[in-house]
Amino acid sequence: MKNVPLADVDDVDRAVLPIGTDYPPGHLLDWHEHRRAQFLYGATGVMVVDTGDGTWTVPPERAVLIPSGTRHRVRMLGVSTRSLYIEPDAVPWWPDTCTVVDVPPLLRELLLAAVEFEADYSLAGRDGSVADLLLHEIAARAPLPFHVRVPASADLAAPCREYLAAPDTGVSNAAWAARAHLSERAFTRRFRAETGDSPAVWRGRARLLAAVPLLRSGSVSEVAGRLGYASPAAFTAAFTRTFGVPPSRFTRGHPGHRGRSTVHGPVSDPS
Repeated sequence: MKNVPLADVDDVDRAVLPIGTDYPPGHLLDWHEHRRAQFLYGATGVMVVDTGDGTWTVPPERAVLIPSGTRHRVRMLGVSTRSLYIEPDAVPWWPDTCTVVDVPPLLRELLLAAVEFEADYSLAGRDGSVADLLLHEIAARAPLPFHVRVPASADLAAPCREYLAAPDTGVSNAAWAARAHLSERAFTRRFRAETGDSPAVWRGRARLLAAVPLLRSGSVSEVAGRLGYASPAAFTAAFTRTFGVPPSRFTRGHPGHRGRSTVHGPVSDPS
């Protein structure tokens, strides 16, 4: 199924519903939730997934596991998705929070094959076997660290959301503390309790996450300068230390980089 709204097929008696959707650059799927769990794979481009608990940046050739009933929004940056909407009782092992994972070649090819199925595909034979194998492959995936937690408190969450949208190297703990009407020490203590990190460490990670979509069109040197790093080498070292891969892996010139998707026909929001 391609460019089919989930609501049109949600009641079909299949544990796994594959849907492929093409999105124009910058498309925003605003806040919504699904009854089913979702495996959201970006065949091209970058996705940014927000929930009340955090932000997950999904680089090309990665996917995010979204638990059933999780309110979320997704910003699509040149993305063609291949999603699986899965009955929760079919995946009792599904994570409780969003999780970014790698998508190796076998899983990718299974996804590409599955979105060609009809909604009521046969459970016997090839189609049913592909659906079963998809779940086995997803269960074997390990989480990747492309996320930051967002504080639950509104007064702490607001500057974090703003920073994620536009990282500012001039921001200080003192400025954030004053905005929350707290001493710097009290602010840092509260921030660490709600996110697990100090504000400075959090901002450093958020700044690196912001680099992922920028690398779609900019070089490592350009992105390093835009985000305020002293040198491309310093940026590369920080990125690699945090995410386990160099930033060059996500630039347009890299052999593994896939270009922007082409939208085929009208776009339907499957949410």
